[in-house]
Amino acid sequence: MGSMENGNAIKTATFAIDDAVGDGHVPTKYIGTTTDQDDMHALGKKQVLRRNFRFVSIVAFGCTLIASWEVILTMTGDALIDGGTAGFIWGFVVVTVGVLLLFASLAEMASMAPTAGGQYHWVSEFAPRSCQKFLSYITGWLCATGWECAIVSIAFIAGTIIQGMAILNYPDYVPENWHGTLITIAITLFSVIFNTVLAKKLPLVESFILVLHIAGLFIVIIPLWVLAPKSDAKTVFTQFTNLGGWSSDGVATMVGLITAITAMIGYDCTVHMSEEVRDASTTLPKAIMAAVSLNGIMAFVVLITLCFTLGNVETVADTATGYPFIQVFYDATKSLAATNAMTSIVTLTLIASVITEVATASRQLWSFARDGGVPFGAYFGHVNPGLNIPLNAVFLSLGLTILLSLINIGSEVALDALITLTVGSLLNSYIITVACVALKRIRGQPLPPRRWSLGRWGLPINLGAVAFLIPEFIFVMFPLYSTVTLQTMNWSSLMYGGMLIFSVTYYFIYGRKNYIPPIALVNRDRDT
Repeated sequence: MGSMENGNAIKTATFAIDDAVGDGHVPTKYIGTTTDQDDMHALGKKQVLRRNFRFVSIVAFGCTLIASWEVILTMTGDALIDGGTAGFIWGFVVVTVGVLLLFASLAEMASMAPTAGGQYHWVSEFAPRSCQKFLSYITGWLCATGWECAIVSIAFIAGTIIQGMAILNYPDYVPENWHGTLITIAITLFSVIFNTVLAKKLPLVESFILVLHIAGLFIVIIPLWVLAPKSDAKTVFTQFTNLGGWSSDGVATMVGLITAITAMIGYDCTVHMSEEVRDASTTLPKAIMAAVSLNGIMAFVVLITLCFTLGNVETVADTATGYPFIQVFYDATKSLAATNAMTSIVTLTLIASVITEVATASRQLWSFARDGGVPFGAYFGHVNPGLNIPLNAVFLSLGLTILLSLINIGSEVALDALITLTVGSLLNSYIITVACVALKRIRGQPLPPRRWSLGRWGLPINLGAVAFLIPEFIFVMFPLYSTVTLQTMNWSSLMYGGMLIFSVTYYFIYGRKNYIPPIALVNRDRDT
């Protein structure tokens, strides 16, 4: 009976994929290697996207999307309120170690199953049989939510930085929330161009952006080291701040880690592009670890520079621009022109990040849609013949970004919570995914073959990643201030709960009948 049900599921899934993706014709030069073709066959998927990313371009994709040093600058205020310079630095070190364990775990899974589905596919393969389908489905919703919110989060940050520059240059300017919303929409529309009209050139664009990402670091830090007054090392490395009124500096530091975590997670973005990467099963894991390492080093350099050249923490944190780093630039250079130039570099790299955010979110959504995980799956899981891009999913991502950005008109506090919702959703997807593969190892069950392996260190690394992720997931839902008002409340917990309620309700009413878990299509032998 079980075999018959599984066979019916495979037939249904195959028909669903055929209906969703169109004719699937991809020019021969974009098919990939023999290994890529074998992997797609083993995963039960058709090659419908162009494999035009190589190692350098996919490393660039990961580095520029996460934009670690830029995020460190833009979200400095949160870390200064809770943790101060000492909490910021030592917290970043801890986060970096935890993130290396996490993405080493995901990199190995990317080598086992290089698919755009990423986490929800892996959960489908590695979770216990009794909960494979449900956990996979929920993980898919977590990833889709996280990446769709990520687009509007980064676009909003870039847009409000532009507003901050206007405030600095034109003291009479009165910023309005709707200004930020319009700029957010404009940035996203600009990013969509690179994901549609210029889609074939995206790998080349990413490589150029990586050059800007690296060069921009030096353009920013050199003036600070030369011109800004320096704090002493003892103050920088030992002075904790608890402006949030928490019970201890330790709790405050944990709450303030949202900045470090936001700057160092999300490298699964490259996984969601895996069906566009040549020789993906070996290129992806190497690219993930390279991107994490490169961005981590760059972010730490900027972090140390910022902490030594910050000046008075309370004064900088209270800047009219809304972004302490803009005030730090101006205090150091005493020049509007220099401040504008330095801030423009940060803004440009964040806008570039939105380009890659749109690509990642649309691929994640497309992959989940082709497996029937969202309403109108056949439509949003369609790949346009000739274009070989998930155009419908790209435009859905644009539409969702526009709708979400409208929240800012009514409440900037609610839109700010989307940043935390992005982080919380992704962290939860990581916890489920890594816990499933760790459980499989604990039970002594075999894992799929992979070309990049953690070897005998696999289980300790997996368990270390889960131990890191659980407390971080809890603390990112905390507000910055212990005394909560409507303005200081972290509304991401409410949004997160609402998303879970909707997804679970949809699953039991409709989704469980239409969602085809990836395991139903996998052709290789597996121990379930």
